[in-house]
Amino acid sequence: MVPSDHAAQRLDVDRILADPGVRIMVCCGAGGVGKTTTAAALALRAAERHGRRTVVLTIDPARRLAQSLGLTELDNTPRPVKGIDVESSGGELHAMMLDMKRTFDEVVLAHTDPVKAAEIFANPFYQAVSSTFAGTQEYMAMEKLGQLHARGEWDLIVLDTPPSRSALDFLDAPARLSRFLDGRMLRMLLAPARAGGKSMFSLVTASFGLFSRAVQKILGAQLLTDLSGFVAALDSMFGGFRQRADKTYQILQARETAFLLVATPEPDAIREAAYFARRLREESMPLSGLVLNRVHRTAVGDLSAERSLAAAAELTEAGGHEGTADALRVHAALAEQTVRERRVAKIFTDDFPTVPTVAVTAQPADVHDVDGLRTIGAAISLP
Repeated sequence: MVPSDHAAQRLDVDRILADPGVRIMVCCGAGGVGKTTTAAALALRAAERHGRRTVVLTIDPARRLAQSLGLTELDNTPRPVKGIDVESSGGELHAMMLDMKRTFDEVVLAHTDPVKAAEIFANPFYQAVSSTFAGTQEYMAMEKLGQLHARGEWDLIVLDTPPSRSALDFLDAPARLSRFLDGRMLRMLLAPARAGGKSMFSLVTASFGLFSRAVQKILGAQLLTDLSGFVAALDSMFGGFRQRADKTYQILQARETAFLLVATPEPDAIREAAYFARRLREESMPLSGLVLNRVHRTAVGDLSAERSLAAAAELTEAGGHEGTADALRVHAALAEQTVRERRVAKIFTDDFPTVPTVAVTAQPADVHDVDGLRTIGAAISLP
């Protein structure tokens, strides 16, 4: 249970992992809270203990997931994780990391003919958008998640997201794409292609001519031509992408999805977790619980910091007991940290008393291998 006097319901992670009705688990939270490690540990436990064919997908560009799973690298294709114990369970574990440009290329190839695809790939504006444009990663994450779900090959998809505000961009991707597609500027850029393929500069309507001259002055003729060509080439494909993104969004609202918040008992991380919890509630998305990472505990819970410091002072004054006095001071510092963490965690549990929570004790070292992931998975799942 959360180290707090608040009566929070305990999160039963094994029940979620074993539930065949749960096909997607989304781990979200602030940066630096152990979210990637948590996602990998849960995916490993689902495969080893519950016999599920599992894939873990990260859209975080860091390489920690590959390292913890003993892989040299991850890419846009699910890779089997070797050396895990699935002989008795019959499960499998695969891992992958989103490559947003490659995913964008795959969408183009799947929904256009080879000639048009080559035209799109050669467009300078497409090259920029598919590699660096703000929001592209989130759009492609929705696309990749939808692809994995549609293939039906996985019992469980575990998604590791970027820090929570970026993960909100992930949730917002369909709506943002719709606003972009329905925007006035985009419709004007598409007008030449929809008017029979005429050059945008040959249109004689006063309104569009005025618009094109204004934008040309700001962006330059070549960039505007590239942009117009890019938008025209992707016109039909974007509609299909929007439909697929909307469908994925609906999947994220469904019973088959479980959102897990990951946080540490620090004010910023708890604030981010609360922000995300409110957003999930507003969007009617299934929040299954909070994993509170790196919680500190004392072996002597009834010995307060005040009593420890007082005893240490007495021993120091008496002399000859410095080792014991030092140990009491260390205990006092740990006891104070425990009380502080309990107070911070209570902020979340007070605001969201119905959200199940599990606390994971701080580990002595960072997780770098499968054995470490097993330890984390067991800690999350302890009764």
